[in-house]
Amino acid sequence: MMPPFSRLAAEGKRAIPGTMVFDGDAAQDGYALNAMCYSFNSAQNRQAFAADEEAYMEHFHLTPQQREAVRRRDVLAMLDAGGNVYYLAKLAGILGLNVQDLGALQTGMTLDDFKAALLSHAVTETRVSPALAKRRIAA
Repeated sequence: MMPPFSRLAAEGKRAIPGTMVFDGDAAQDGYALNAMCYSFNSAQNRQAFAADEEAYMEHFHLTPQQREAVRRRDVLAMLDAGGNVYYLAKLAGILGLNVQDLGALQTGMTLDDFKAALLSHAVTETRVSPALAKRRIAA
């Protein structure tokens, strides 16, 4: 999984405790996995993956670690293998997951707890009709 905070700091890399930082090294490590996920923008490619996942992963030359993570549907392992959450979201859609599901997996929370955490930080916006705004300005 993610290298210890102290090791990242010793290597002069940006470290955020509890977060997998997607940096140049991660991008290079995850290139095949992210390229495969990007291909899922095409419905034809999504169908090809669903028809034969192993052949599709071979086509993109995924590493053994990446293949195993995809087989297990282990999003955290995919992130650890260089996956970028924005590309993984495309694969998640094929697997029936949404971005909130990914967030819950990344944080180790249940989906309901993750949604509650999002709502606890939500800022609501109040809109005023243009006519009311004019009356308030004139007052």
